[in-house]
Amino acid sequence: MKKILLCAVALIALAAPASAADLAARPYTKAAPPIVAPIYDWSGFYIGINGGGGSAHKCWDLVNIGGVVVAPPIPVGCHNATGGTIGGQIGYRWQSANWVFGVEAQGNWADFKGSNASLFAAGVTNQTRIDAFGLFTGQVGYAWNNVLLYVKGGAAVVNDKYSVLIDVLPGQIFNTASETRWGGAVGAGLEFGFAPNWSVGIEYDHLFMGHRDVNFYGTGVFGLAPGAFAGTGRIGQDVDIGLVRLNYRWGGPVLAKY
Repeated sequence: MKKILLCAVALIALAAPASAADLAARPYTKAAPPIVAPIYDWSGFYIGINGGGGSAHKCWDLVNIGGVVVAPPIPVGCHNATGGTIGGQIGYRWQSANWVFGVEAQGNWADFKGSNASLFAAGVTNQTRIDAFGLFTGQVGYAWNNVLLYVKGGAAVVNDKYSVLIDVLPGQIFNTASETRWGGAVGAGLEFGFAPNWSVGIEYDHLFMGHRDVNFYGTGVFGLAPGAFAGTGRIGQDVDIGLVRLNYRWGGPVLAKY
């Protein structure tokens, strides 16, 4: 009996290494990839729409009445022409590290209107309107991934219309003038990229439009022949504009950083 037990133990001992060798090797598990942090790329051409409001501060001085020079000029009064605006922009940006540079052209329809009672003649109202403006600017910005803070500067152009109304005849325009005026522009904006090619932002612009001598012509009211020279006003103006902007960009994809 003892011999039988010893033989059994020996057989088990011999079989154990072979059984262990037959076991499958432990599978290798690849480490999980590191977390990818997206980097927003502001480079590329873009096009967009904008809307908001503005206010143009305008002051008039009388420098000529029917061909007679007025010296020194006579102050006629100031007012703010306010209203809404809507338009679009197109531009190009390129990014170097966190710095973003760009150029942009913007065109807007506007309805900035205002008036004041003349300080020179009782019963007369001076009225102005800006019905369009454009901006041609360069940009310098700094990006924190998909958030861009920028400043801009360049040229501005506005389309002005002026009217002199006689209060005793409501709505009757005594003489009119219009001009396309060029000046300078500065501004700043904050933009947020909410998708690989879409961004939304807010922007403030100030337009320095200076002083210009503007000739007025009659409309046929009160005996002044239509188109006849009525006088000249020296008109100064500055414009402040606030906008909300939406842009679509054609450019490189969102990059990945490990």
